[in-house]
Amino acid sequence: MLLTIRTLLRLLAICVCGLAAVVGLGATPPKKPHTIALGSARQVPYSKAGDPAGADPDETILKIRALLVDSRVSEWTTGEAHDVTDRSFAVRRALRVNDSLPEDPSSKNPQAGAHWVWQRGPWLLIDRLTGHVIALKLPDYDPSASQVVWFRDYAAYCGVTPSGKSLFAVVSQIGQRKPILSKKLSSYDIADHPSPVCGLPEWQREPLRITFHPTGRDPASFDVVGGSAVLVEDGDDEPEVPAKP
Repeated sequence: MLLTIRTLLRLLAICVCGLAAVVGLGATPPKKPHTIALGSARQVPYSKAGDPAGADPDETILKIRALLVDSRVSEWTTGEAHDVTDRSFAVRRALRVNDSLPEDPSSKNPQAGAHWVWQRGPWLLIDRLTGHVIALKLPDYDPSASQVVWFRDYAAYCGVTPSGKSLFAVVSQIGQRKPILSKKLSSYDIADHPSPVCGLPEWQREPLRITFHPTGRDPASFDVVGGSAVLVEDGDDEPEVPAKP
């Protein structure tokens, strides 16, 4: 009888070890941290003809950098990056757009090669931990008039209404659908306006205040009252790499 009990205990121990091994095999291994980096800058041809909305009349080149997610090119960017938090940063996207007309040889014969041009695109929010890349939607943002100046999670710029007839002082906060500041500065004429439309906005920390400098007009200052940012910084999913243009 004693031998039988020992045998049963051994069999039970073997079963427990086997079950633990099976559970171990099915467990999700810890995810590796992602590597997010901006590559070295390089210059590409750029002009008002290729990007009517975003290029200055005298621009001939655009400096771009690759956004690398785990050493793979996820996007192309331009301009300086802004650290929103110690984990997230914002940078402007650079787009490579097919500028071929329907009657161009490249449209009828793909082997002829398309005519590609570079354009300044929307702002992106990148999470260094998860690798997520999110396109930020800035209200009333207009590439021909808006120069964004960041402070914390606030973006300040001169915006143009959808009608194209009014110039507004805008402060947008990441995570908020509506601007936390939207005040009319002047009327606006799409076909006839100064360049630049506005000088760079200036931030003040305490009290939180923003000053806009519309060209040809007196500066306009506004106190900013905002809430807490709503950032995508609480997940550990795999990176979502947007499709290349």
